[in-house]
This record gives sequence, structure tokens and C-alpha cells, in this order.
Amino acid sequence: NTIEFAGALHSTVVKQVHLENPSSKMLRYNAILVGRDAADFSLSKGNTVTLAPKRQTRINVEFTSRFLRPAEAVLLLISKSVGGIHGVTLTFSLKSEIKHIEPADILKCKSPCYEL
Repeated sequence: NTIEFAGALHSTVVKQVHLENPSSKMLRYNAILVGRDAADFSLSKGNTVTLAPKRQTRINVEFTSRFLRPAEAVLLLISKSVGGIHGVTLTFSLKSEIKHIEPADILKCKSPCYEL
């Protein structure tokens, strides 16, 4: 699964990962961001996700662009044992794309084109 973050340079884009627990047991995941640009991505609610039985939740993943080149990272959700129950490890590919650039400021300058 790939999650794409598209936005302006230096902006923050938030995407949600939808998780469901179809079992009758509680599941707990440890979320880890890895990869070349993992520092540009963050999880707004911390690194531990708990899913009650037969429930669903959403994880907010934030990306703040710093460069024009596309950023890449991987979100790993690694199951932690709760009462002897383990879930499967989930992986999501995170990719960014800069759609436009907003100027930080506009400067007007006057100067002669040619002087002897």
C-alpha cells in the first residue's frame, strides 16, 4: 500500500491510515517510520496504536516538505503481544510530490541595465 502526500513546498500534509480489528481480542501495534526521509514524516498521536476488539481507528501521518525532490519512507506497524495475541505486521510506503511553490516574499529591485 502506498500513501501519497502532495502539496506545496514547506507545507504540511496530513493523511489518515484506516485500521480495523476484526478479531474478538485486543491488538496493539508499535508504529515506526524508517527510510531515507523518515525525519520528514511524523505520527501525531504517538507511536503506540491500540485497537479494541471489533473496532476501527485512524492514524494521522504528517509530512512536512523541505526539498523539491520526492521524499520516501516506510511506516511499519509491528504487533505487540496482548494476552498472547499477535497481529500481522503492516507496512505502508510513504511518498511525496511537490505540486507547487509559494513564494516566501517578493522583492522589487531597480538598477540600470548598463553603465559605462
